[in-house]
Amino acid sequence: MPVFNWVALKPNQINGTIFNELNDEKVLQELDMSDFEEQFKTKAQGPSKEFSSIKAKTLQKAPTKVSLIECNRAKNLAITLRKGGLDIDSICKAIQTYDLQTLNLDFLELLMRFIPTEYEMTLIRKYEKEQHPLDELSDEDQFMIKFSKIPRLAERMNIMTFLGSFADTVQLLLPQLNFVIVASMSVKSSTKLRQILEIVLAFGNYLNSSKRGAAYGFRLQSLDALLEMKSTDRKQTLLHYIVRVIQDKYPEFLNFSNELHFLDKAGTVSLDSVLQDVRSLQRGMELARKEFMRQDDSVILKDFLKTNTEMMEKLQADSKTAQEAYESTVEYFGENPKTTPPTMFFPTFVRFIKAYQKAEEDIQVWKKQEAAAKEEESVSPSKEEQAVPKHSPTHKAKRQQMDLITELKKKQMVKEPLIYEEKDGAIEDIISGLRSQPYRRGDTGRQSGKKRTTGQTLQATSEISL
Repeated sequence: MPVFNWVALKPNQINGTIFNELNDEKVLQELDMSDFEEQFKTKAQGPSKEFSSIKAKTLQKAPTKVSLIECNRAKNLAITLRKGGLDIDSICKAIQTYDLQTLNLDFLELLMRFIPTEYEMTLIRKYEKEQHPLDELSDEDQFMIKFSKIPRLAERMNIMTFLGSFADTVQLLLPQLNFVIVASMSVKSSTKLRQILEIVLAFGNYLNSSKRGAAYGFRLQSLDALLEMKSTDRKQTLLHYIVRVIQDKYPEFLNFSNELHFLDKAGTVSLDSVLQDVRSLQRGMELARKEFMRQDDSVILKDFLKTNTEMMEKLQADSKTAQEAYESTVEYFGENPKTTPPTMFFPTFVRFIKAYQKAEEDIQVWKKQEAAAKEEESVSPSKEEQAVPKHSPTHKAKRQQMDLITELKKKQMVKEPLIYEEKDGAIEDIISGLRSQPYRRGDTGRQSGKKRTTGQTLQATSEISL
């Protein structure tokens, strides 16, 4: 039959429960289970055994175990030991020899939670004093007894955890310390940032002098207020105006952010936590050194101290430099280092830089829009042209008239030479035209357009002949 995956109670756990009052054998006697077996069997099976006899044997075989540790704690220990996949003796030997190859760091940290408490040690000593057999104990209790026999168990496990995590912790802490050092020094030494804050102070004093009087400085959080104050037309902020002033009067300060380094990264550092971690590493190094003095034959401790002592000294020096540089910088800007951590101090400058750059972009867009508006205004049509629709006959006539005037002006600028040669036959054509039409005076009355043209042509020809 298939296995039903339930969580069964132990025989000693049913006393006083409802299960102690149930008679499942009676149910099985009343039912025909052959059909059930046929429907649910997984493979060919031998003759079924009497259920009551199986249950009786199970109850008889279930040993009565003595428990020295609390039930849930024992269950968690059993899970941890299964994850490690090692027997009790291998685990204890690895701890005594600081063998991090056998015990990986993750498993070691899980075992740290099961260092026997004072109460558990009392129970273990009492059990041993009464000389009870170990076979009556569960596997977890037996592990705890052997576990507690390791000399200086807590110190050894702390040292092993320190040895296994030292390199990774150093690689995590050093960059954070460097970010704080570089960011602090760059902010404090930036000449351009100092000049910009001076301009902000000047505008602030000008705005507040009549009501609050002049101020000698301001809190850094005041930089955020530059975005809150807007002009009368609500189109720009005070920061926009200051940026315009800097662009026009102090262009050498425009790229002030180039002098500031790692502000965003330093703004994520919890300096107190980093300094505390450095102190923890230092305590771990001292414990390792003392343990090595107790047993100088430990190759693992000897190699570790030889390799990492210098790195620990560098980490301590950098932590001291970071703390001093940060506190000095914060005080330089009028803030309190005890109440202003890096996660508050540096993001103030990060926000100001972003707002400043955004204001520069806005101003650039506005300038392009103004230039485009002026260009459009210069090429826009006159009011008379705007009043006449583009596709109307009137508009076309006006456009033809303007083109004709333009053409005449061009011809006036370039005079054509007089024609003296007869090669092209121009003069002969004119004379032939004169002969075909008799000459008439132009003042004898109203003439047609064609006749006037002939008279004008005759006159022009006479002038040419003369």
